[in-house]
Amino acid sequence: MSDTAEQDEQATGQLSDEDRRSQLRERRLAAHRGAQRVFARFAFHKTLRERLAELDGAADLYDLDERSDVYGDGVVEALESKVAGLLGTEAAAFFPTGTMAQQVALRCWAGRSGNPTVALHALSHPEVHERNAFSEVGGLRPVRLSSEPRLPTAAEVRDFEEPFGALMLELPLRDAGFVLPSWEELTEVVAAARERDAVVHFDGARLWESTAHFGRSLAEIAGLADSVYVSFYKSLEAFGGAALAGPTELVEEARAWRHRYGGLVFQQFPTALSALVGLERQLPRLPEYVAHARVVAAALREGFAAAGVPWARVHPEVPHTHDFQVWLPYDADVLSEAAVRTAEETGTVLFSFAWDRTGPGLARTEVQVRSAGLEWTAEDVKTAVAEFAARLPEEAGRATSGAAGGERTVSR
Repeated sequence: MSDTAEQDEQATGQLSDEDRRSQLRERRLAAHRGAQRVFARFAFHKTLRERLAELDGAADLYDLDERSDVYGDGVVEALESKVAGLLGTEAAAFFPTGTMAQQVALRCWAGRSGNPTVALHALSHPEVHERNAFSEVGGLRPVRLSSEPRLPTAAEVRDFEEPFGALMLELPLRDAGFVLPSWEELTEVVAAARERDAVVHFDGARLWESTAHFGRSLAEIAGLADSVYVSFYKSLEAFGGAALAGPTELVEEARAWRHRYGGLVFQQFPTALSALVGLERQLPRLPEYVAHARVVAAALREGFAAAGVPWARVHPEVPHTHDFQVWLPYDADVLSEAAVRTAEETGTVLFSFAWDRTGPGLARTEVQVRSAGLEWTAEDVKTAVAEFAARLPEEAGRATSGAAGGERTVSR
């Protein structure tokens, strides 16, 4: 171990778990910014100047000599029309966040159905990341159809023991591994909800990249649901924002609730323009990212097998989108330190995200493949795995402090 590494280890031992995780996060971000090779260069890592430069060429998508937007007109209306056209819906409304968009959508449906109960998955975003917003703010009552790492089945929807007014499906289900059902399974689940006279709402934060898995267009996928929410800042790399798409009457009511929730923002032209740029530049490339994510996933499996790392898992084995999980039999702190040190010492980032503890001596992280990832060959991935594995302790599961080691915050 180098003198610097020993000093880092000694200093880390004197910090609280919270301070140590914060320090590790800063090291990881710095290593990612300075790395020569990464799977994705995330927009939120960039400087303000770099982000503003991404609007270069926006004049080809919208007349910049037009008056700027005021309370949702102008370029915001143009974006809404674009989204409705892509999803094949009658209308769409821009929202500052997906959390607000989905609360409003399901609140509107509850008023129409007379039933505030929303059936969803235990790992869905509102259940895990929104501080009980459905019940605390929206007056809704969520019930969990399943906690299995997959989407709910038609049988679970059809046989659920109490009535519900709406079924919410997160496509893909991020916290289960960015997983999607088959097209046949999805249509059966929707049909089961219809049998119960429930409306169907898609949490499509990452719906954009689901077309490769389903082999269907965005309009065909969205057409299964009564309403759909999509995000602009995840795969499309916009500055933020979301849209709720569906029937005109629903969208018009949603606009009223958007105002009540404080979401009718005075001006949104930077975000709206960045969303138009994302739809133009990123959306057509997503199938290419999905295809290459499958190459990366296979190389990771082969690399860990060659390195002799026991029980290494890529989930799903064949990724459904350009994002997936990696599971390894080590404590999260051990993996986080190894990942950061590998990045610092080699200039190659294999794992950009924190590792989350999922059990004794077991942790997982996410791998997300974007344009930068297309530069990696399968051999590049295997070489990076070997470098990473060389920085792991010989005994699988060896822990440092047993702390969670993760600090991911997810917002909508």
